[in-house]
Amino acid sequence: MIHQTIKEQIKDALRAKDTIRLETLRGLNALCQNELLSAKVPAGQAFLPDEAVLALIKRSVKQRKDSIEQFGKGGRDDLVEKEKAELKILESYLPQMMTRAEIAVVAKARVEKLKSEGTFDPKAGGKMTGMIMKELAGRADGADVKAVVDELMEAK
Repeated sequence: MIHQTIKEQIKDALRAKDTIRLETLRGLNALCQNELLSAKVPAGQAFLPDEAVLALIKRSVKQRKDSIEQFGKGGRDDLVEKEKAELKILESYLPQMMTRAEIAVVAKARVEKLKSEGTFDPKAGGKMTGMIMKELAGRADGADVKAVVDELMEAK
């Protein structure tokens, strides 16, 4: 269980005096605890299910990326470095994401299937992106899927 692992690694970060890791993991644990308290999980359950923890981590990763961009525009390099370090820690808990080449293989197969069924619409890139995102179920970044689909749609 990811939540349990996070709690154990907080202790390790404390012992190692790794302040960035400790701060990041404590923040993530607080998100998990808040989710547990908000009654979305059955009473008496000590740890949040992995799917819920992954959703929280993905949201935190997105926030860090936005912060990095904003701090970069504001010239706050010290904060950019801190956010990048936190981002790296958070991403270590996420499953390995597919590359654009791997996404392209899946997307091309989907296009060929739709063409053979006679239901391919080269103007329906949004629908295609949605279908592929559903098929890949969290294993691919949405921006990468959209970019691959856009390239495929332009080529057709």
